This record gives sequence, structure tokens and C-alpha cells, in this order.
Amino acid sequence: MTDTVIRWHSTGIVGTMAEIRDVPDAHHYELTVDGEHAGKLLYVDIGDQRVFHHTEVDDKFSGRGLAGELVSAGLGDTRAAGKRIVAVCPYVAKYVSRHHDFDDVLDPVTPEVTSAVEHAEG
Repeated sequence: MTDTVIRWHSTGIVGTMAEIRDVPDAHHYELTVDGEHAGKLLYVDIGDQRVFHHTEVDDKFSGRGLAGELVSAGLGDTRAAGKRIVAVCPYVAKYVSRHHDFDDVLDPVTPEVTSAVEHAEG
């Protein structure tokens, strides 16, 4: 796991903190709440594209807006790294359709992307 915290915030519950980190060797961003695993955003890199193919937040942490924070952090980090974004995951696709700040780095889903995701998901 990297030592770089991409984003942290209070989840609205006093004393509760969330952190999001990129775990490049595992190809995902990890969400923790008070040090406990709470979710992840999976991706596969294809050249200069980062393809987001799955978002999950454990039921225990649902309803706090954490999935949106996780996606926002992953997309922002991807842009900062100079990569382009491909939204295969339905949640990520819905997010970028409502948040147009990523339109300039958004690429369409292609057969090559679909094949890479199928391979990554095994």
C-alpha cells in the first residue's frame, strides 16, 4: 500500500475519519474508516487510460456518501497522474455523467477496454 493519503474527511459522525489510498500493486483505491476497510474502487491501466470497472462500499458504511468520495478521489488522482478515465463501472459512469469536471479526460468504452476488464476480473 502506498503511504500517500489521497483524501480524508470526517464522515459526519464525531470522531470518525475516512481515508482513501491508491494501492497500485492491487489495482485499486482503498477506502478505510477509522482504519477499518470500508470499500474499494477497482481499475486496470491500459496505456494512458485508467479503466474503472467496479466500486464497492461495505454495507456497514453505506448511506454516508463514501462511494462518491471514493470515486471523486480516484478520478482526481487519475487526472493528476496525467491519465485518461474510462468509466466501465455503472457507478463511475453515473458519477461522471453528473459531474462534468472530468469531461476533458473521459474516454469512451471500447472493445479493447471491455476485453481488458474481462481479463482483469478473471
